[in-house]
Amino acid sequence: MALLERIGTLVRANLNELADRAEEPVVMMKQLILDMENQLLQVKTQVAIAIADQHLLERKRMENLSKGEEFQRKAELALEKGQEPLARAALERRLSHDRLASGFDQQVGDQQAQVESLKDALRKLEAKLAEARGKCDLLIAQHRRARAVSKAVDAAAALDGTQAGARLRRLEDKVHHADAVSQARADLLQPGSEEQLERLEKEDKIDRMLAELKERKRLTS
Repeated sequence: MALLERIGTLVRANLNELADRAEEPVVMMKQLILDMENQLLQVKTQVAIAIADQHLLERKRMENLSKGEEFQRKAELALEKGQEPLARAALERRLSHDRLASGFDQQVGDQQAQVESLKDALRKLEAKLAEARGKCDLLIAQHRRARAVSKAVDAAAALDGTQAGARLRRLEDKVHHADAVSQARADLLQPGSEEQLERLEKEDKIDRMLAELKERKRLTS
């Protein structure tokens, strides 16, 4: 059956190898999951159909067995009534239904094997689908982390060697220059040692002149 062959291919697939070889592993895994879900739906449908066919075959087998037993009773009744030709005809019908029942019995066995095969394929595909979904979730998480790291690296590189980095360095230079100018102006405002000495001499001279004025005023008073 082509369906079982496709399922076998999906079940045997090595998900890690498929993801490693794919250029877009997340896209590939999502597509694989869609394929598996589609195959799973088909298998479930086939299982339901196969079980229904099995029940139909079993019913046909039981109907022929029942009819065979019915003609057996008719043959016995005809023989009791002395109607041997009728008894032989009834037994012939009984054999016909027995052959049909035997044929249906063989078909029931074959159908049971087919149902079990489909059920086994369904279980394996469900397990593989769960594995694929888990793998896809893992790949998506890894992909998101990789994109976040890539963006962080790109941002750092942009600040390092692009216009943004150059602007930042120019701002730093301006701040340092303004600080240096402020310090220089503060230094200029502070008097030097020579100016301090001159001021002391001037204040001393003024003190002496004031003392002389006070002395003359005291003597004349």
